[in-house]
Amino acid sequence: MRRMKRLAAAIFLFGCFLAATSASADNYPSRPIRLLHGFAAGGAADTLSRIIADGLSKKLGQPIIVEAKPGAGGNIAADAIAKAAPDGYTIGLVTGAHAISAATYKSLAYQPAESFEMISTLVYYALVIAVRSDYPAKSLGELVAMAKQKPGALSFGSVGFGSTHHLAGELLNAAAGVEIVHVPYRGDSQSVTALLGGEVPVIVGTPVLLASQIQGGAIRGLAVTSPTRTALLPDVPTVQEAGIKGYDVRTWAGLLAPKGTPPAIMAALNAATLDALRDPDLKQRLETAVGGEVRGSSPEEMKALIETEISKWTGVVERAKIPKI
Repeated sequence: MRRMKRLAAAIFLFGCFLAATSASADNYPSRPIRLLHGFAAGGAADTLSRIIADGLSKKLGQPIIVEAKPGAGGNIAADAIAKAAPDGYTIGLVTGAHAISAATYKSLAYQPAESFEMISTLVYYALVIAVRSDYPAKSLGELVAMAKQKPGALSFGSVGFGSTHHLAGELLNAAAGVEIVHVPYRGDSQSVTALLGGEVPVIVGTPVLLASQIQGGAIRGLAVTSPTRTALLPDVPTVQEAGIKGYDVRTWAGLLAPKGTPPAIMAALNAATLDALRDPDLKQRLETAVGGEVRGSSPEEMKALIETEISKWTGVVERAKIPKI
């Protein structure tokens, strides 16, 4: 009899939990939502977060509050998202660096694919290899030649260790047979400041932040990392045009939520995201912001992308003999 009572109590409590979860999903969202990202204010991730937050807010009927938690190539923010309550009120924007972390860190407090529920990809975009306008190298070919003459003497800045920017530079080292030393900074803005101040001769940055400096003549774009030129910087050649065949680095941005977020809430977030991406004005803003291509997805497609990227970048790290941290 005592066991029967315990079983009945357990079933009752489980039923209450399911009812509460269902009610929560039915009323979602009933308050503001936090959108975390792992890079400095003013950079590409921050810009994309604010644009998609505006679109989602209109679709969901609640404010979306963007919060930057920069550091460790986005890992600090990813860890915070993974540990947040799985109730749909904390979501995150991650970039290609999210998958790279699995290749560059000995261990993480979370699993890039398994610790999250995927919402949708948002946009794909290239990066830019750039120097100050008065730097002796006028092309990527000239930079490579300089680097070959003085192995280890040149350095390049990025938004941080383990970022796509960092690995794009390391892939260039491997593909061109040079040794340009990586210097991490806390975000795009700091790396640009370092370049202009002469701390580093080269940076790998995002088109959104470098376009005005390139067009204004302060910075020279040597090459974009995609196989084709970008709409934002049509006069900047590709790495492949410089003679480094097969080089292709495009990063991406997508939305995710903590593992265990109810399926009904995840479906609502995916539907709202895809609906927002169909808006011509928002689509143009996203594409203009990074010089890229808007591309939404199913949760399954985004998870498959992350798993594929982990495999790709693990190979790059191993070939380049990059020590894990």
